[in-house]
Amino acid sequence: MLSRDLQRRADLHRALGFKFRTPYALLRLFVAHAESFGDEFVRSGRVIDWAAQAPSASQRRNRLLTVRRFALALRAEDARHEVPPADAFGSPGTRRRKPHIYAPEEITRLLAAAARLEPAIRASTYETLFGLLSATGMRISETLALRVADVTADGLLIRTTKFQKSRLLPLHDTVRAALGRHLQRCARAALPDDSLFTTANRGPLPYDTAAGTFRYLVRRDKQDGGFIAKGKHAKVAITAIMRKLVVLTNALLRKDRLWTTKAA
Repeated sequence: MLSRDLQRRADLHRALGFKFRTPYALLRLFVAHAESFGDEFVRSGRVIDWAAQAPSASQRRNRLLTVRRFALALRAEDARHEVPPADAFGSPGTRRRKPHIYAPEEITRLLAAAARLEPAIRASTYETLFGLLSATGMRISETLALRVADVTADGLLIRTTKFQKSRLLPLHDTVRAALGRHLQRCARAALPDDSLFTTANRGPLPYDTAAGTFRYLVRRDKQDGGFIAKGKHAKVAITAIMRKLVVLTNALLRKDRLWTTKAA
């Protein structure tokens, strides 16, 4: 019965556009454990016993909360399902670190460092990639999935989205000009792949490679006395680039202001 309940929940999440991969993998392990004892409904004690088998405190809490969300959904349909307490393993010992928000000069330093990479096509790839992230707030997965044909006269066509839907992203003239320069460099390099962002071996740029280059540039900036040496976080994720636009947009909405272009 729990297996059927899990499959129904998975089908619902996927129909709504969620991949539901990690929670599904955990829940399959729990369901197999519970059904090995003959359970047809979620039992709080069984959840806690199973979660306690994880090797670390964070993993135990993650197991507990994942099954707890599953139990809450099932209990709404059948009160025989039990919901384990969220604090069964105590409160979390650590708090999420405050996210880093780039200052304009930090983005300028990052793009300048990317432009100095070798060879020239690699420099163009990362300067354009990081610039596009900071100017549009796109998800990194959507950005890396862009093809040359997705750069249209009306904007960027985003085909691979979080919820599997396509959308058209308008572009500022400066962003359009930067993309145009990158496309010209790609054409001169005669790249065989039609990906907008490619690797040195001329294949699509993987996330791990992009993130590794980002970390390299941040480390080098630290050595040169950059923003990390000025008291910022020692570890900054690539998604920090897009947060600047999100923060500015939220501020404009909160103050009911329109976006205005600063004069050069």
